Amino acid sequence: MDLWSLERMRDLVASGMQAMRECESSVVGTAVCLALLFVWYCYRVGREQSGMGPGLRGGYGVAETRRGSLAVVPGAGSLLPSNGASALSLALGRAAKGLKCAAASAGKEEMNGFAYCQSPECYRCTQAGEGLNQRLYHSLQDYAKRYTWAGMGRVHKGVRDQGRYLLTGRPSIQKPEVFFLPDLPSAPFFSRDAQKHDVELLERSFPALLAEFESVYRLPAAASARAAGATAGSGGVMSSLPPGWKANSTPRGQWWTFYLVNQGTPLAMNARRCPRAWRVLGQLRTFIANNVFGNACFSVITPGAAISEHYGPTNVRVRCHLGLKVPSGCELVVGGEPQCWAEGSCLLFDDSFLHTAFHEGAAEDGPRVVFMVDLWHPNVAAAERQALDYIFSPGH
Repeated sequence: MDLWSLERMRDLVASGMQAMRECESSVVGTAVCLALLFVWYCYRVGREQSGMGPGLRGGYGVAETRRGSLAVVPGAGSLLPSNGASALSLALGRAAKGLKCAAASAGKEEMNGFAYCQSPECYRCTQAGEGLNQRLYHSLQDYAKRYTWAGMGRVHKGVRDQGRYLLTGRPSIQKPEVFFLPDLPSAPFFSRDAQKHDVELLERSFPALLAEFESVYRLPAAASARAAGATAGSGGVMSSLPPGWKANSTPRGQWWTFYLVNQGTPLAMNARRCPRAWRVLGQLRTFIANNVFGNACFSVITPGAAISEHYGPTNVRVRCHLGLKVPSGCELVVGGEPQCWAEGSCLLFDDSFLHTAFHEGAAEDGPRVVFMVDLWHPNVAAAERQALDYIFSPGH
């Protein structure tokens, strides 16, 4: 009995050792397979990162030019001036594809003229339709294939149900013309605390921004007077403006804008003339710098002017107005709620609501002037911002 037990025990030990040797070889094989998978994964991620567009790498950065000065280029990290406030060199590296509207507009502005955008590729002017919806869905799929679907629930829902949100003919108090992100808290006006850091930075920069506005504002009203003959022959539309300024259509009065960033595209000549404003944009944490929903400009309306009621393109942004010159009789109405600007203070609102503005002051009161920037809605998550930057990048 004892002998049988000893032999049985010896057999059990031998079989156990054999099983251990087989298990060890399996572990080694598994480790090798995992290592190969890891190497392949690193290779795949490296290729995708090298092909990543500027809309995902960041806003604008600085690069050294041939003469040694710093130039702003898309996708390098931050907005920085070169040689202090006096010499800001900009290099626009945006691809020409998809930028016909902005390029044509900028070119005409820099040629001391203006033009109303009629490009079918302009997101601001594009009417929502099946073609746009398909392009957005393909862009979202491409983004998810390259990166991830994680956190894309609302973005996917917004693209999928865009027709239901945008193509209805029913009157609505909120009706973004291009993209609606569902389940996003909305109100006509926002508290200063919605983007507290950027609001405080803009308000601290009030004296510098006001001085810079005055340096580029060559009284377009004087240009209007000089062009009175041309105006009379063109149905009341000005035919000439100082360099960099753009005229906007209004039912009465005049509305001019001086863009530093127009639909996500920096305007180099204007930015060179406003180095301090450009520096402020680079310090904002939530400025929409990488997609077509981002704008920054000086906006001027003259006494007697009224801006027609209209909707903005999306609800993912908060439009911020820093009052620079605010005479009496000026008012902004958003979603039926009236508010007044104040000099040196920011007014935040959701321009996807129906809104209008007017200046009912006397001619001697002068124009109403604000510095306008588009900031991210505080409830749009970081992953959603990255995806929207990719889908709506100016070069996409």
